[in-house]
Amino acid sequence: MELKTLKKEGKATPTRLKITGAEAVMHCLLAEGVDTIYGYPGGAIMPIYDELYKFRDKLHHVLTRHEQGATHAAQGYARVSGRVGVAMATSGPGATNLVTGLADAQIDSTPMVCITGQVPRHLLGSDAFQETDIVGISTPVTKWNYQITHAEEIPEIIAKAFFIARSGRPGPVLIDITKNAQFEEMDFSYDKCTGIRSYKPVPKADDFCLGEAAKAINQAKKPLIVWGQGIILGHAENELKALVEKAGIPAAWTILGASALPSEHPLNVGMVGMHGNYGPNVLTNECDVLIALGMRFDDRVTGNLDTYAKQAKVLHFEIDPAEIDKNVKADVAVLGDVKESLERLLPMIDKNEHKEWLGAFHEKYEEEFKQVIKNDLHPEKTGLTMGEVIEEINKASGQEAVIVSDVGQHQMIACRYAKFKASKSNITSGGLGTMGFALPAAIGAKMGAPDRDVVAVIGDGGYQMTIQELGTIFQTGVPVKIVVLNNNFLGMVRQWQQLFFDKRYASTELTNPDFVTIAKGYHIEARRVSERGDLKAAVEDMMASKEAFFLEVCVEKEDNVFPMVPSGASVSDIRLS
Repeated sequence: MELKTLKKEGKATPTRLKITGAEAVMHCLLAEGVDTIYGYPGGAIMPIYDELYKFRDKLHHVLTRHEQGATHAAQGYARVSGRVGVAMATSGPGATNLVTGLADAQIDSTPMVCITGQVPRHLLGSDAFQETDIVGISTPVTKWNYQITHAEEIPEIIAKAFFIARSGRPGPVLIDITKNAQFEEMDFSYDKCTGIRSYKPVPKADDFCLGEAAKAINQAKKPLIVWGQGIILGHAENELKALVEKAGIPAAWTILGASALPSEHPLNVGMVGMHGNYGPNVLTNECDVLIALGMRFDDRVTGNLDTYAKQAKVLHFEIDPAEIDKNVKADVAVLGDVKESLERLLPMIDKNEHKEWLGAFHEKYEEEFKQVIKNDLHPEKTGLTMGEVIEEINKASGQEAVIVSDVGQHQMIACRYAKFKASKSNITSGGLGTMGFALPAAIGAKMGAPDRDVVAVIGDGGYQMTIQELGTIFQTGVPVKIVVLNNNFLGMVRQWQQLFFDKRYASTELTNPDFVTIAKGYHIEARRVSERGDLKAAVEDMMASKEAFFLEVCVEKEDNVFPMVPSGASVSDIRLS
């Protein structure tokens, strides 16, 4: 049934019509601008899927091969589009299979709404077939969750869910709907949520704090900006660029912040963190003012907190009050939307240059190039390296592709060497480090940005955790490019075993299947490369293809990723070998 609208004070508002709870869900999703849903049906959510069938001309449902795949696809969609990703599953195991994706979205601040079916209200707590307390299970890994037991609750709760998911620091929300609530009839009307009492998602930046931050920046001799994903989530890329250029400040990024500033910008000095660039890591402990923009001082960024930037005055621009002073004590905390904060800050900033200080980063880069980068990108060894594969993707894509990486050595190599011209181009699992993320996330990313090339860069271990999503690619025809860097190892774990466990490779060597044959079984064009002379043409063919393409590259088995900050060490102790 179509909902008619009435004109009221110049706005279209739905008339009150009696419909089922399941149909109400469809109208709520449409009202929130949803066009794509990832999911897997089952008994407890069947009424909603029945209505979804009737709305298939307005709501595109993507049948993933596993519920975890649905959440990662929704994440990929959200990360490139800036919209809320939506996933659905049934009760019991269907719902619990969402938990990894929820946890990943929570720690990486990805806006997502998951809807699960549940047994009827009268069976709650009875250990009914496929009953699981998904609200209790998901509470620690969601921004908010709620169980709907009456149809009349659906519009208000879904409106709140989308508002909470996308507002302030974004995150995942789970709505559990009992089966009786899906069948019940209700008088439907929908009002978008614009605020919730006691929930203040965007603090207002304090004028005094902004003034103190400006004063510190203007007086700094060795300032360093470290920006995170908050710049991308806050749509503050232009403001970041304006600050960097006006004040002449070297700027480094966390892995989730990558692409907010073009890779080849002269003041972009690289990645911080455990496998980041040499200069920004070492010089963090030499700067006099550290300007943290939309980042949370994760342990992989800071290393040993007792030695992290102790000499520096720390300015922390952050939307979430819980992140202030959580890991690193801020001398000046600027709470608020980072875009608005930077807009207000910029007029207070003096035009400046820090040529000598920037030169220190260039010197460190030259040292890193000689000892690490040259060997990664232009190796003298016989076997292929992961770095030269990423370099070929940069050339073939013109640095325009969205790179979706999984977790492990290949992830660090991809983040280090992928080049980006546009924002929202680096999609990876940051805080949770979820193997199996990339393949389904690439599906969602391509659907969220259909006009962009999307390349999934995956290790042979993580690839096999969600390899079934090749079926989703086959069924939907989504033209993602898949690159598996195969070293027949769980590479990052093996590296740690080599460096810190006397080469005891406990349960890390893989005996892999024929990946090319598997891809061809899903009618995906596939190729394997093991010789350097074949790499360039294979990557170019992959990027030129208008359809899905699988490329397996057999790389050196025991290559390590450097630089590396050993666990628990200071960022100053970063190793080049």
